[in-house]
Amino acid sequence: MLSHGTQQQIEKTVEWLREKVKEAGAKGLVVGISGGIDSAVVAFLIKRAFPQDSLGIILPCDSRAEDVEDGQTVAAACGIDTFTFDITAEHRALADKILTGLEKKTEAEEACKRTAAANLKARLRMSTLYTIANSLNYLVVGTDNAAETITGYFTKYGDGGVDLLPIANLTKRAVREWGRVLGVPEKIINRIPTAGLWEGQTDEGEMGTTYDAVDDYLEGKAVPDKDRAIIERLRARSEHKRKLPPKPPVEWYMHN
Repeated sequence: MLSHGTQQQIEKTVEWLREKVKEAGAKGLVVGISGGIDSAVVAFLIKRAFPQDSLGIILPCDSRAEDVEDGQTVAAACGIDTFTFDITAEHRALADKILTGLEKKTEAEEACKRTAAANLKARLRMSTLYTIANSLNYLVVGTDNAAETITGYFTKYGDGGVDLLPIANLTKRAVREWGRVLGVPEKIINRIPTAGLWEGQTDEGEMGTTYDAVDDYLEGKAVPDKDRAIIERLRARSEHKRKLPPKPPVEWYMHN
């Protein structure tokens, strides 16, 4: 049985998307579709909001074939128009050029190099989405949920670089509930969450805790001490991602 409350929340969010586009003087919305539940829910939402002016963009970048197939499954399920741009070659070329050039000047740790290359992947996707959005006078819609927002599990100026965040107040389980109400295929709802940043990478493995634990934390429920410590450390460490870059106090520059 579908939740009446959830359907009302979805309808309000769809209307909110329309209002934000109108306020911006834009025409429509674009989202990057990864094949995961978060981008799937957002794709369904923007298709409802703008049936004729919404786009889903699939951006393989050293991605598994299954990720692309899942993205196509999402697009077919919600009927959104899609384009696929494989940016693997561009990512490899730029990462190699930067990291090889850097090695001539200084030694970089392998773990840091992997993170740098992964974040570059997210930022190239962001740049691609904005190039598409700017050319069509669309807004870029993000896919971060509440668990990712509080832990900072997103790339600064990468998947965190968006115009609108329609599901940022939803826990991961709420996103799954919305997915079922909207008609997201069960395979996508049950997919292991991964940003696809490197082979074998998973969200929970990288965070060091589970979405269930973060959801419980957000809902004020009891959370094991180990998980609470991880969540609060991630929250504190990522505070800069949720704010504009700091600047010196304006008083310094005011004349007496």
